[in-house]
Amino acid sequence: MPKNKTKSKSKKQAGAGKSTLNLKEQLAQKRKAAKARKELISFSTGAVFGAAFLGMMAFPLGGPKAAIGAIAGIICLAFSFKYPRQALWAFLIYMPFSGTIIYTLGNSPVLQLAKDGFYIPGLISIIQECRQKRLPIVIPKGLKPSLILLFVCCLITLLFVNGSQQMNAEQVAILTRQPPEKPFALGILGLKVFMGYIPLITCAYYLIRTKKEFFFMTRLHVILALICFGLCFVQYMFLKTGRCAGTQFAEGGDLFKASIEARCLVGGSLLYSPEQGVIRLPGTFVAPWQWGWFIISNAYFTFATAFSDPSGLWRTFGLVAMAADFAIAVISGQRIALALVPASFVILLILTGQIANLKRFLPIATGLAVLLGIAAVLYPEIVQERIDSFVGRWEESPADEFILYQFGFTWNNLKGSLIGLGLGRATNSARVFGNTALVETWFPKVMHEVGPIGLAAFLIFVSCLTFYTFKAYRSIRDPSLRSFAACFWVFVLFISYQTYYYPLDVDPVAVYYWFFAGVILKLPELARQEDESEEKVEQKNTKRGKKAKLSWV
Repeated sequence: MPKNKTKSKSKKQAGAGKSTLNLKEQLAQKRKAAKARKELISFSTGAVFGAAFLGMMAFPLGGPKAAIGAIAGIICLAFSFKYPRQALWAFLIYMPFSGTIIYTLGNSPVLQLAKDGFYIPGLISIIQECRQKRLPIVIPKGLKPSLILLFVCCLITLLFVNGSQQMNAEQVAILTRQPPEKPFALGILGLKVFMGYIPLITCAYYLIRTKKEFFFMTRLHVILALICFGLCFVQYMFLKTGRCAGTQFAEGGDLFKASIEARCLVGGSLLYSPEQGVIRLPGTFVAPWQWGWFIISNAYFTFATAFSDPSGLWRTFGLVAMAADFAIAVISGQRIALALVPASFVILLILTGQIANLKRFLPIATGLAVLLGIAAVLYPEIVQERIDSFVGRWEESPADEFILYQFGFTWNNLKGSLIGLGLGRATNSARVFGNTALVETWFPKVMHEVGPIGLAAFLIFVSCLTFYTFKAYRSIRDPSLRSFAACFWVFVLFISYQTYYYPLDVDPVAVYYWFFAGVILKLPELARQEDESEEKVEQKNTKRGKKAKLSWV
């Protein structure tokens, strides 16, 4: 009896201590939440009143549109700086729909930069936080020398090539009888396009803090992909049923050119002339080829979720997204996506080792084959038309010959210059400041702007990034995280060395490449956190076991 009383007393004390501890934690959390709520209300009030005041000042100069734009822009910048993590999530969510939003609201130049209203203030805030806490900004540290080398090469081109062009701009304008260019502004914008999203490596590293946040990010991306694919399918059905005309009633060469006037439901410039055998849908993006690279990118991300997510439900979502990815590649008329999406699936199966995981591979492969088989039976003419279009294009202009031609074209234009013809000189988005050349392959485009030395610096930098991400991926022991890292690393490897077109210049690859490189670098730390938490649980269980034994003595 005495022993039983002693035991019950000790249990009550332990329970009381536990409940008191929980109560303290709950009160601390409530105080923290109340403080955050009060801070949010105070900050929101100040931001809204400040934005409204500046908007009123802008109203006499630009009218109601300028006032509304100023108010929205200032509020966005203020909140993005104050809450950088939420801003980066907003940036990732907004980016796939940016083309649709831009053309829905009127194609204003300000809207073209809207996504940077989330990104740049968030980046500045994260850098400030890193400096305050003495955390590294360039991750990993071994990447710093190659990054500095690339930046120095770009700076030399900006100062000596764009700078000299700026000094001679007035004379050139008189000789050519054209408005004077702004070569230095052209170079600044070209530098922003070329290197502006590299800091996303750091942003991704500090954005993903826990394993839970990592799975939130991967699952969010699958949802965004499915929404975008669904909107593209509706866009295609609108065109097919005649609710949108597309370009099928255009004349002459306009039958074969994407046009913003042919816009349908979402996205921007569109080409739809089925009688001529040409269809190029933009999906939710500005242009068809950007949409094509969104489809290609999602081959890697949907595959990762389908094979690596610990939840069976989300693996099913990943499978559906994989099937939708390939189906949309077919109906969108994207020849490069039609070729690279199935090729990417095969490469991922081999390089990630998932082909050996038969228990998981066979159901997914069977389900995917059934879905694609049904689509091929229902729409055989579409599949055949896309295959014929791809084969015809390859026969007319083989990719290898086209790339070699672009290298030769660029080399001849350089005329011996080792530091290029100027930053921005082959960047379409910079053409508002001066004449730009159309160079449609990535490495020749880089060489055109920063010369052979700059191209070598870029290849050194991406090679270092590829090496460090591979090293990070191979260090992970957690099977799920390791599988995700393998898929993301194959994507980084592919984009690092591919040269067909220039996806690193624009959305979405210009964002996804750097962001997912940062995610890979973070995954080993997440795996270590998981191991440490498991060790703590084991230690607690061991201590409880020892206490239980002592109580019986």
